[in-house]
Amino acid sequence: MNNGLSIRESLALALQQGLDRLDAQMLLLLALGRDMNHRAWLMAHDTDPIPTDAAGRFVDLVRRRLAGEPVAYLAGEKAFFGLHLRVDARVLVPRPDTETLVQWALDALPATPARCLDLGTGSGAVALAVKSQRPDVAVTATDASTGAMAVARDNAERLGLAVDFFNGSWLQAVPGQRFDVIASNPPYIAEGDRHLVALTHEPISALTAGPDGLDDIRTIVAQAPGALHPGGWLLLEHGHDQAAAVRALLQQRGFEQVSSRTDLAGIERCSGGIWPQQR
Repeated sequence: MNNGLSIRESLALALQQGLDRLDAQMLLLLALGRDMNHRAWLMAHDTDPIPTDAAGRFVDLVRRRLAGEPVAYLAGEKAFFGLHLRVDARVLVPRPDTETLVQWALDALPATPARCLDLGTGSGAVALAVKSQRPDVAVTATDASTGAMAVARDNAERLGLAVDFFNGSWLQAVPGQRFDVIASNPPYIAEGDRHLVALTHEPISALTAGPDGLDDIRTIVAQAPGALHPGGWLLLEHGHDQAAAVRALLQQRGFEQVSSRTDLAGIERCSGGIWPQQR
């Protein structure tokens, strides 16, 4: 791509290099310092020349995107449940699928003041989404990664949402505490899964969990009863083909009303159950 090209010519060259049209448009808006949702502006100004500095930024963004870097990392933020979260290579990019987990957590929380825990918070997406919808709920978030915790804390401060953060591995981070809802989007991809090739820019520790992808879910299911109030919910996001296995783990541990919820594509994306009142 050469400086002095118009918007239309620059987009055409990016497409010739193999970039997806939507990605090309979003990255050009980013390079131009414009809202990435305003793609109609590009069509209205397709003959406008691109300033030299923006052209240089666009060339760099295209190169990085073609190398597999997520658009959210290039932009430095990702929209999730109505929030704009800052993200970088220290955390996974929040996916729309995870909004299913947030909605279930909101549905499971009692109307009275309650406590909610987000295990493995990453960017803070689940914890902050819950807090934004239920300011009365005391929300706690944990992560074993100090880098991820820094990102989550920054998002909470920037959004003005009060969440308590604890660094540590799963429920070991909050010893002695009990909650009404525990929600988690843990690593659930099997080691060696072919889909990992497309995820090389995201933290591998937040993606994989043993030969079948269920190691971390097994740990959470085993530990959760000690951190739930009687009648409390444990809600877990998992892979597209893991719902039956996760339901079985919950039932074997003694959870009741075990069920799954589907995402927007109709895939069973989350499974959960209630820790019984009498045990």
